[in-house]
Amino acid sequence: MTEGKRYKVIVSDRAKHMLGDHLRFLAQVSKTAAAAEKKEIMTELRSLSRMPNRYPFFEGMFIPSNKYHRLFIKKRYLALYQVQDDTVYVDYILDCRQDYDWLIR
Repeated sequence: MTEGKRYKVIVSDRAKHMLGDHLRFLAQVSKTAAAAEKKEIMTELRSLSRMPNRYPFFEGMFIPSNKYHRLFIKKRYLALYQVQDDTVYVDYILDCRQDYDWLIR
């Protein structure tokens, strides 16, 4: 049985910073919860190494069509990523409870 194609997953510095902001905020309430949240998010991002095209494209007025896929994580976070050849580039990790209109303008 073949294992299938594996993709390399690269999380941009911008996305790491965005995630870090969310986790630092959560850690003010509970460091344990922040650590658990990080673990779950990273597990979801690593899952993109298998079949990253399984998630739909993100549609936005000023976002080029079919550029970014969207992955919702725990109904709170939205990861936007591109698939190029055998690499997945995670460019944004947004907290869906916050306004991210700036991204689609």
